[in-house]
Amino acid sequence: MRKLPDPSSPGFPAASNQPVPLSTVALDQAVIVWQVRSGNSTAEGGDIGLRLQELGFVAGERLRVVAQGYPGREPVAVRIGNTTFALRRFEADHVLVVAARE
Repeated sequence: MRKLPDPSSPGFPAASNQPVPLSTVALDQAVIVWQVRSGNSTAEGGDIGLRLQELGFVAGERLRVVAQGYPGREPVAVRIGNTTFALRRFEADHVLVVAARE
């Protein structure tokens, strides 16, 4: 199991002391998954958090926001390793992240 980053440690920007939803992250910003929140979706028929974890959104994983739709910044395209995922805004809200050290 990966050790979770400490957002209060040196090297993190002051604004990143608190985890934020992935949907609020700026374009081309590298972040680390802090937590994936569970939540049922009647439209999708299951736990969104569990589905995201199965795709690779797990605590400690580094990812980068590579594109955002226009208008409304939806979908949010993120890259984990060599794989790119497009998430709807309500899905990205379930992933809490902190800034990654560059």
